Amino acid sequence: MDRGMMILAAACILGSVLFAIYSYRKERRTAERLRRMLEAARSGQFRETRFDESVCSALESEMADYLSAVERSREAAAEEKEKIKTLIADISHQTKTPIANLLLYTELLEERELSPENREYLTALGKQAEKLHFLIGALIKMSRLETGIITLHPKEQDVKELLAEVTGAYREKAERKGLKLTDCSGPATAWFDRKWTAEAVGNILDNAVKYTSRGGIEVRTRRYELFTAIEVEDTGPGIAEEDIPELFGRFRRGEETAEQEGVGVGLYLAREILAGEGGYIKVSSRKGQGSVFSIFLPNQGKGNLSELS
Repeated sequence: MDRGMMILAAACILGSVLFAIYSYRKERRTAERLRRMLEAARSGQFRETRFDESVCSALESEMADYLSAVERSREAAAEEKEKIKTLIADISHQTKTPIANLLLYTELLEERELSPENREYLTALGKQAEKLHFLIGALIKMSRLETGIITLHPKEQDVKELLAEVTGAYREKAERKGLKLTDCSGPATAWFDRKWTAEAVGNILDNAVKYTSRGGIEVRTRRYELFTAIEVEDTGPGIAEEDIPELFGRFRRGEETAEQEGVGVGLYLAREILAGEGGYIKVSSRKGQGSVFSIFLPNQGKGNLSELS
């Protein structure tokens, strides 16, 4: 009797062990299938499959339904992005010729003999055409950045060379206003996209020249552990402290700059460009005492930065 009980107990234990092994392997297979599903979803290659009615496979089925919805959403977003890309391209193409013609005919009319009154109208027309040209260009750039159509390609480059190029482009404009534009930057390298960072720095310099009526603008660099800063300091009217938080908003123009040319998107574009390459921008200013705009560019690429953490 005792021997029979022992055999029965051993059989029960063995059965329990075998069942546990079976359950463990089944759960491992389910977990492995879930892992493959997630990997396929991350790569955009997930496709629905059929599952049995067990509890674990019910979880797989729910996960599959969720991932299918995510994949459909991703595909819809990609289609929408393509439509926006086409629309932006159409707007750019369709507006380019009319604006170019406006500017051309304005220049042709400037060569003719006109009364003082008509000359004044023509000057106003030319300024508005230039403003429209800049606005359309800025809106297209803004839309491309916001929808991810433009891809930034940061790499390690010479900051001093970038600043020599940008300050050179704005020096004549500064001198026409009687301003001194000084490049005091030192040797430095950072990670940035050359074309679009030049656009961002150019927008900052353009504002500095535009809103400064006397004195000058100084450009310099500072090296920190993680970032290289480009500082643009002007002797302009300064910015009230309460206006600084809204300074980088789209189409934001303060009362003190309402009389100046511009549409209020330059700083917004600069911030978006810098954020897209892992940098940022900040401003230090006091009313009536000028401003310092600081552009921070990462010293290393994202992969290298992750290694430091």
